Amino acid sequence: MNIPKPILEIKNLQVSYGTIKALKGVSLYIEEGEIVSVIGSNGAGKSTLMQTIMGMIPRDSGEIFLKDEPLARRSYQVINQGITLTPEGRQVFAPLTVYENLMIGAFSRKDRNKIEEDLNWVFSLFPILKERYKQFAGTLSGGEQQMLAIARSLMSRPKVLLLDEPSLGLAPILIKIIFKELKRINAEGVTILLVEQNARQALKLSNRGYVLQTGEIILQGDSQELLANPDVEAAYLGTLRKRL
Repeated sequence: MNIPKPILEIKNLQVSYGTIKALKGVSLYIEEGEIVSVIGSNGAGKSTLMQTIMGMIPRDSGEIFLKDEPLARRSYQVINQGITLTPEGRQVFAPLTVYENLMIGAFSRKDRNKIEEDLNWVFSLFPILKERYKQFAGTLSGGEQQMLAIARSLMSRPKVLLLDEPSLGLAPILIKIIFKELKRINAEGVTILLVEQNARQALKLSNRGYVLQTGEIILQGDSQELLANPDVEAAYLGTLRKRL
């Protein structure tokens, strides 16, 4: 029997901000084709985890592998290896048009002949972006900016898409639309690692989940099992004690 190998694997990752330990030996894995969520309260270390994977924050220790190969430690190299991040707060380039933002997402690609094909793909995911492709990104609504941020990430044709709080600040109807498209993106071959405070939405979308509290993984498992676990709500609120 062939056991699937993780496309992304993190082993004993430790990260500090000065004397503060932000990640304390985090280990997790994602198999190709999965959606995996990392949930936890504000300050649990979720964004630190994503930024460390991307090489934006240095590791104290630990290893990260993409398809059994050590992951680079600089952001541009991580992107070239096949991982991209849609950051918390969207961070679109406000003075540039929708089209220009999308082209920035494709800047590192060598297969320039396929960029038009992927542009049409992201427009099929988020048709409003096609309608507004000449519009300055700063004039879009919050939901439209989130769609643009995700589409910009997809323009690099990632093997693994990292999503940092995609529901943050959005109305429930927009969250529903975006999460529906994330499911479609995954079905079309993109592996997703999602960090979210909205635990219920994240676990409904994902195959498996990890609960992160004060820099440590305290629970993990099948998403449906975590949804049914009464401790998950407490962990989300930051009140679950680490189990001995």
